[in-house]
Amino acid sequence: MQTPKSILLHLDGSARTAERIRLARQLAEAFDAEVTAQPCTLSALMRYPYAIEAAAEAVAIMQEIDKEARDRMHAAFMTHGAGSPRLHWAEPESDGPWAFARRALYADLLVLGQRDRNDPMDGELPGDFLPSVLVDSGRPALVLPYAGPVGPIGRTVLVAWKETRESARAVTAALPWLRKAARVHAVAYGEGAQASLGRLQDYLRMQGVHDLSLHPGGDKEDDVGNRLLSFASDVSADMLVMGCYGHSRAREWVLGGATLSMLQWMTLPVLMSH
Repeated sequence: MQTPKSILLHLDGSARTAERIRLARQLAEAFDAEVTAQPCTLSALMRYPYAIEAAAEAVAIMQEIDKEARDRMHAAFMTHGAGSPRLHWAEPESDGPWAFARRALYADLLVLGQRDRNDPMDGELPGDFLPSVLVDSGRPALVLPYAGPVGPIGRTVLVAWKETRESARAVTAALPWLRKAARVHAVAYGEGAQASLGRLQDYLRMQGVHDLSLHPGGDKEDDVGNRLLSFASDVSADMLVMGCYGHSRAREWVLGGATLSMLQWMTLPVLMSH
């Protein structure tokens, strides 16, 4: 993959929006890219539908809530964007989260945040916002954890490898980081892990990635998500690369075990692709 030139940044009212803005600014400078900062939340009327049946004054209050939320996001964008000419504000779309996945089709890379159920602003988005954007858009996304500092990423990268299209797409999206990283580790689990890592090494060598450490994780494929996070800590990785597995069934998202664990418990930025 060529370096990303079009980055779509998700803004909401959560405490971690500032971290996402700062990281997007760093990425724009590193990759000579342009960032579209897109506010995206559920409208107050969607969160409090009873207001539709209430007095006109209540509806006006809901509209004022939306305006205040938009103004707070814009203030955060102006503060943490630090006046970068590479960052561009986009007005909120009327259909919120659904419009965001549509806008994502026109981006090389998304910058999103892990859901934090303890954040007071968690109700601003549907619970399945993150997996739905990943799956519906098919675009690679850099997902930031909701806790802990986020420093420069890509110095030590861990690739979670599996012989699937999702994993292959994630590795391709990660090439701009892998080529520049000081250290790259690749881990695979299950039968044939050693052989598949060897094939990955051959591919990455042709892509200009030469310093690659291979780590066969054994034949068992249980609890992969937690094992990946533990191993990421062991090698001091500042970025994890992995495929995203999931689909929608009867209005319910069915996610793969490692994907679900990562979206719930990630401790470092994760580049994911469906």
